[in-house]
Amino acid sequence: MPPETLAANAPPGWHWRDVPAPWRAALIRWSIAASALLAAFFGDWAAMARQWWDISTYNHIVLIPPILCWLVWQRRGELTKLVPLCWWPGLIPMAGAAFLWLLGALSGLDLARQAGAVAMLGATVPLVLGPRVTAALFFPLCYMAFLVPVGEELVEVLQTITAKITVALTHVSGIPATIDGVFIDTPAGLFEVAEACSGVKFLIAMIAFGALACNVCFTSWRRRAAMMLACLLVPILANGVRAWGTIYAAQIVGVEKAAGFDHIVYGWVFFAVVLALVIAGAWRFFDRPLDTPMIDAAVIASSPVLGRLEHARVPAAIALAALALMLTGAKAWAHLGDTLAAPLPDRIDLPQVPGWKRVDYTPAIWWEPRAEGADHRLLGRYADGEGRTVDVFVALYAGQGEGREAGGFGQGALTPGTAWSWQSPGPAFGEGRSERLLGGGKVERLAVTWYRTGDLASGSNARLKLAVIGGNLRLHARPTAMLILSSESRDAADAIARFQAANGPTGTWMDRVTGLR
Repeated sequence: MPPETLAANAPPGWHWRDVPAPWRAALIRWSIAASALLAAFFGDWAAMARQWWDISTYNHIVLIPPILCWLVWQRRGELTKLVPLCWWPGLIPMAGAAFLWLLGALSGLDLARQAGAVAMLGATVPLVLGPRVTAALFFPLCYMAFLVPVGEELVEVLQTITAKITVALTHVSGIPATIDGVFIDTPAGLFEVAEACSGVKFLIAMIAFGALACNVCFTSWRRRAAMMLACLLVPILANGVRAWGTIYAAQIVGVEKAAGFDHIVYGWVFFAVVLALVIAGAWRFFDRPLDTPMIDAAVIASSPVLGRLEHARVPAAIALAALALMLTGAKAWAHLGDTLAAPLPDRIDLPQVPGWKRVDYTPAIWWEPRAEGADHRLLGRYADGEGRTVDVFVALYAGQGEGREAGGFGQGALTPGTAWSWQSPGPAFGEGRSERLLGGGKVERLAVTWYRTGDLASGSNARLKLAVIGGNLRLHARPTAMLILSSESRDAADAIARFQAANGPTGTWMDRVTGLR
């Protein structure tokens, strides 16, 4: 019996000696490539693992690695019918993944670094196993994207959506309520749709489950699309119903008892119920027979397109050497970019502003933006002759990188773990990012943020990252400044607008404050 047939039909306890010789060599070289990548980018994988374990939004990701192993194991019989080979065009996706990692390293954007690390591991398959094996493992390779801890960026949007669903259901149920951003005021008290109540962790987990179910349980693309739509909409709607249920119960049993019950239910118990409902609704539409293989090796092996692609094979030693050279270059470039530091003045001061004077900083609830890694920080208060006050925060960085990101998570106007909560977007201030904050459920504050690097003066974190990447790719050291204008005044928007007008263009004023131009 040929070794390929033996491996394909072996019992569950089959051993390494049963693996076809081409596959034994292929698995060894893939193990070498994968081990090198995991070692070279161990810091990124360790950071992801910590997020999977420590942040509830990403707890479901601890299941993704065993799921990936299971998906490959499902395909093992058909895979052994294919002949793996080293394929030099596999260096193209590897280079793209390495460049993505480099962009993240140069900008301090962990998401890009981690996505690049995951993509590089996936790119080892076309490089050392070839195009036919890549086609056979296409879904598991795509499913690796769920290893990347992403989704926190959706929190504010989901908070707003949940709040709107909740207040609509509250009105339908006959409870008088008013909404202001993510805060809902009812006769029983004021309720906040906080970050933890946004439902983002259930949405991400449901999308990961939906993608898996679409591949394993369905063959019809229409049914797959319906399943993914259900996994997108059901958790959002269910989260709104849950929040409404808490408010409704609070009108009857009081806020404390309702909140206590919500904390018991709101967790993976809630997710399990929602998941069960989706599975129950989709069960009768599953159309993949249990005995159908996940891939058809005969179709893949007979593909003329894949056959032509295989002509670009390369010796294993050359493929692994090229991989090592590429990783060395990316790490060296990242190191040079991370060590860039622009010259800064020894000290900076808040300037005089026409029509405004410096006064003691005495906020009703302490507010201090976060700027970890900044070389200079200033926080002060100005007042005009009519009683308006504006708080000014300035942070100056010699460069941007790991641990010193002006637009990083938890940096800026809203500091996690304080009395302040995000309420809603604020009124427009040109290129600035405007946010309404609420402190202790009673003190309102408007905060407008700008970033300055090179010629950029914008409140967009994405534009800041692109500008930093552009400079660091050229190994051009440029300082970065963050300016936040904020006010607790009754007409905060008017106070900030008047303060801006007294200072002139924001970018020019930031340069003057930081002493850069």
